Amino acid sequence: MTDSSDFIPNRATYDLTNQNCAQNAKAFNRQDAICTGTVYLVGAGSGDPELLTLKALRVMQRADVVLYDSLVSEDILDMCVITAEKIFVGKRRANHALPQESINELLVKHALAGKTVVRLKGGDPFIFGRGGEELQEVVRHGIYFESIPGVTAASAAASRAGIPLTHRDHAQSVKFVTAYKKSGAPNNNYNEHLDSTQTVVFYMGLHQLDELTEGLMAAGRDSATPFAVISHASLPTQQVLIGTLKDIADQQKFANLPTPALLIMGDVVALHGEFAAYNLGALGQTVEVSCV
Repeated sequence: MTDSSDFIPNRATYDLTNQNCAQNAKAFNRQDAICTGTVYLVGAGSGDPELLTLKALRVMQRADVVLYDSLVSEDILDMCVITAEKIFVGKRRANHALPQESINELLVKHALAGKTVVRLKGGDPFIFGRGGEELQEVVRHGIYFESIPGVTAASAAASRAGIPLTHRDHAQSVKFVTAYKKSGAPNNNYNEHLDSTQTVVFYMGLHQLDELTEGLMAAGRDSATPFAVISHASLPTQQVLIGTLKDIADQQKFANLPTPALLIMGDVVALHGEFAAYNLGALGQTVEVSCV
């Protein structure tokens, strides 16, 4: 079990219990509010427990109930208070422990029972984490919440791999894109990703890599554009595959990096090679591929 004293000193902190909810309601001009529990939407980050925020840790150590996703690492889950009821509600590709509607119902049920509920989500809940959808359901029932950000996978993966998402000489903007739409259909708006001065990060796109790269080249993106696949961002098992838009799909067929993985496209990817020999976070993680 991870010793949280390694990450945070003992110190007084704000009250996370629900015993002062009447005073809090009055302070917010909600004198008619009923004392219910509170929902804390917490970003667990990319998996490395040292990237968890101090605020997230304090909330996790005072939870009555923790609803956690499949991308929350065991080390981070162990940092929750031992008395909390921990409920797995994870969703992976084509494998959902619970439908989203049932997760929403659990949040409301436990909060209305007066409990401090932590919704623990991998990465940042507001970046492809459906955190906004869950909070919509929470506020429909008059429940107070607080959202605590986490280090999103794009930032963690790029930092560990030595790929700056922006750089004055290479990329003046960065775009986060999901590879799939709400309906489950591929997000094939390739014409939106043709700006060579922009870094594009694709979430959940590894299984769509062939179609994605072919679509981008057909739309006009230069086939020599540097491209990276980063698997298990920030974890000891992180692997980095470097190629170009033209050859990255073939490289992945040989390397077979596992999910979860992020795809990064843009000139900044070329800086990985410049930094690699000195980057303590990435030494030994680049996958060498020989395509015969």
